[in-house]
Amino acid sequence: MPNDQTGAEAGVGSRLRRRRRALHLTLKDVAEQTGLTEGYLSQIERDQANASVRTLQRLCAVLKLSVGDLFAPPGAAASAVLRFSDTRGMAFGEGATKVKLTPGAFDHLEVLLGHFEPGGSTGVEPYTHGDSEEILLVLSGEVEVQVDGQVHRLSALDSIHYRSSSPHKVVETTGREEARVLWAIAPPTY
Repeated sequence: MPNDQTGAEAGVGSRLRRRRRALHLTLKDVAEQTGLTEGYLSQIERDQANASVRTLQRLCAVLKLSVGDLFAPPGAAASAVLRFSDTRGMAFGEGATKVKLTPGAFDHLEVLLGHFEPGGSTGVEPYTHGDSEEILLVLSGEVEVQVDGQVHRLSALDSIHYRSSSPHKVVETTGREEARVLWAIAPPTY
């Protein structure tokens, strides 16, 4: 019988390594952010050491995963239907919500749907998150997107791309109609 790794820990190390690499992080980067040693992290990634739940929580916070993502069966997210009626939006900014459309198991792409009430925005100040490639596509309505201090007015089916490390902000500009946008971010930062 081949030596397939089975059990809860079987894919944890390789899953952590795959995600770390997708985020372009070194062992040193993760060690600095978690307070763990590079050697210990390397052992975890090679399944030569077991990590405590608290250690997995610290690693997942840095790698933007949930601990549950580490234990999903291989290929579980290869093809799955996500029903919009089953999603839950999270409020952010002022008069805005976001819904994550990609599962946490996706290492290289994240897609979010944004809804802005009339006059809604991502917040008063521009923000940054990670250093990923990001595309914003306006699905409906009109928004103003500020990136690095430059303001761009976008309508339905217009798009803009930028680095998520560039300070950016989105505002629904008409004050009388809602706007919907789609963000695609690679690699994931939420």
